Amino acid sequence: MASLFTPKPTTLSFFSSSLFLSHSSSSSSSTKFSSFHFSPKPLSISCKVATLPVLSFTGDKIGESFLDLKCAPPDTARAVVHRAVVTDLQNKRRGTASTLTRAEVRGGGKKPYSQKKTGRARRGSNRTPLRPGGGVIFGPKPRDWSIKINRKEKRLAISTAMASAAVNTIVVEDFVEKFEKPKTKEFIAALNRWGLDPKEKNMFLLTEVSDNVILSSRNIGTLKILTPRTLNLYDILNADKLILTQGAVDYLNDRYGISYADEDDNDDEEEEEEEDEGEIEVEGEEGKYRTRHTG
Repeated sequence: MASLFTPKPTTLSFFSSSLFLSHSSSSSSSTKFSSFHFSPKPLSISCKVATLPVLSFTGDKIGESFLDLKCAPPDTARAVVHRAVVTDLQNKRRGTASTLTRAEVRGGGKKPYSQKKTGRARRGSNRTPLRPGGGVIFGPKPRDWSIKINRKEKRLAISTAMASAAVNTIVVEDFVEKFEKPKTKEFIAALNRWGLDPKEKNMFLLTEVSDNVILSSRNIGTLKILTPRTLNLYDILNADKLILTQGAVDYLNDRYGISYADEDDNDDEEEEEEEDEGEIEVEGEEGKYRTRHTG
């Protein structure tokens, strides 16, 4: 069966995606700085709509689906995605590497030989960092490598990466019930029917995963099956092809679409309103101050 994909770049990363390429600099410097009136900056959030083919379990095209996600503008998308990737990778570090300094290494308390009259270099301890078995100079110590990223910024990075990977994304019908028993050979046959190469990095995003699907695919080293809870930016950028179900498409449009409303922000605003309602102003000798009404 002929593949439905367009020729892919060398890697599905934000360095090779057209979404992250800067604007063409064909205009000369004289034209660029000829006037003090610069064009206004683009909006911080834009919308990218992608049309995805929907394939049946047998590999036939049965329709189309739409992926409508927020994405950062081209001049800031690369920085947003890079910051989120660095945050994810750095937060995975355990930070337990540790070495001993010369003060922490056991032994070395006695001067090995006298200071003078030996013809050798002076030495005060056998645990000097210059000798085998001695301490380590400026070695690693346990530390916390975790860094913080804003929730909205991380969500924008994921939606931007998904939008850039839309050219290598397909939608398949729900195949969880198709596997009555664990069989890796049947899963590889399904990949071939969908035009996927089992030797390439394929990432599946499913809303529901059965045990038979997990057992049928876990021996394929280049394949990853994710759920909305385990969706992460690194696996999106590291994959060559992305395979979604219709439920996953609906989840992405709801969670990362242009019409998504942040529930946490609404809850914070309601809490602030409740606190303001419970406080009253009292005027005393030292001036006005706010107090909480308990009656």
